Amino acid sequence: MISRTLSLLLALSPSLLLAENWPQWRGPRLDGTSLDTGFPISAEGNVTWKAELPGSGHASPIVWGDRIFLVSAIAETEQRVLLCLDRGTGKVLWQSDVVKAPIESIHRLNSQASSTPATDGERVFTAFLDNTETDATRAANAGRVIGKGEVPKGTVVISAHDFSGKQIWQVRPGLFSSKHGFCSSPVVFEDKVIVNCDHDGDGYIVALARTDGKELWRIERPNHTRSYCVPLIRDIGGRTQMVLSGTMCVTSYDPRTGKLLWMIDGPTEQFVASLVFSEQTGLLYMTGGFPEHHLLAIKPDGSGNVTDTHIVWRTNKGVSYVPSPIVEGGYFLIVSDSGIGHCFDAKTGDILWEERMREHHASLTSAEGHVYFVNDAGTLRTVKPGKTYQALAESELGEKVFASPALSEGQIFIRGDRSLICLGKRSAKTTAAR
Repeated sequence: MISRTLSLLLALSPSLLLAENWPQWRGPRLDGTSLDTGFPISAEGNVTWKAELPGSGHASPIVWGDRIFLVSAIAETEQRVLLCLDRGTGKVLWQSDVVKAPIESIHRLNSQASSTPATDGERVFTAFLDNTETDATRAANAGRVIGKGEVPKGTVVISAHDFSGKQIWQVRPGLFSSKHGFCSSPVVFEDKVIVNCDHDGDGYIVALARTDGKELWRIERPNHTRSYCVPLIRDIGGRTQMVLSGTMCVTSYDPRTGKLLWMIDGPTEQFVASLVFSEQTGLLYMTGGFPEHHLLAIKPDGSGNVTDTHIVWRTNKGVSYVPSPIVEGGYFLIVSDSGIGHCFDAKTGDILWEERMREHHASLTSAEGHVYFVNDAGTLRTVKPGKTYQALAESELGEKVFASPALSEGQIFIRGDRSLICLGKRSAKTTAAR
């Protein structure tokens, strides 16, 4: 009777919904948005707790109920670990070893724990690189000339732990090689954990069963060059699409089968930032990359190669390589790695404003019509999207930040280079629908 009454209340009150967890990279919709309410706009006077973390890492925290999960690399012991913290206090509840291996070489802006974990509410999924020599890596590296700045192939390790920290399964779906290091955040979709492993070799995307790690499908990627884009999965135009950029193309797949739906050639070689989708415009937005910089608005209803037919607008201004952008209302916001923020008209691509924000690698997040920017120096800036630049607040976190924030139930969790910082008080467990 109680459940029927609750269902009736929810049906009669569309503005009343259960509060959202932040279960994976960029949150419940993989796009940096939260529908919850009650978030602070400034760090000043709103630090609920600050917890020192072992090791280092650029992976974002994830949130499920009363628990926060994040990963770290401890160089002194060569451990890659999964941490569980109490949401109310920041106390570390447990620490579980996932991989022990020699510390791999990385780009100066990367870390050995950059892949954000994901959870389905029962299990926590992690991704690391193990560069311990094995028969497979020895065979793959045999006869290969390792040039200056290049690295030998290592092995991708995907693991699942329960909420007590016990390992449930661990699999090694393939090899990986990139002089910039490893970053491949797993995403949860239905019964699957999906991991993109574009790299300087035979790149692939693999779907594993959440329960036991069994491989369900595998996509062999074209062009054999490194990229670090986490897929966006959304229902678009009557199809469930998994969209990502990487290896010199933008591609959409069916996440249930791995079947290719459509492709755009290029527009450049390497990508990091995830795509976003606007319900208002019906367009996908892609930013990247290296060596050329492009920003595309894409109509996502095609089939086959749509390079010449489905790009609605494009520009090379305001492009980011690492930070993922965000859509808020009719606005598309982005910040370049060098720290220039831009706001575009999402429909037309017109630049409405630009603002200098210093070097920036954390991705953008939004809630309640506000967009949060966190630069490398640890400045939190809250902006209201519009035709002119409107900064609502600017505050200092007190340490460098390269990880992207997590938002849930009125609280913002930001990983600094030393600590996890909790801003705000946990609000009532409801959220406003859009």
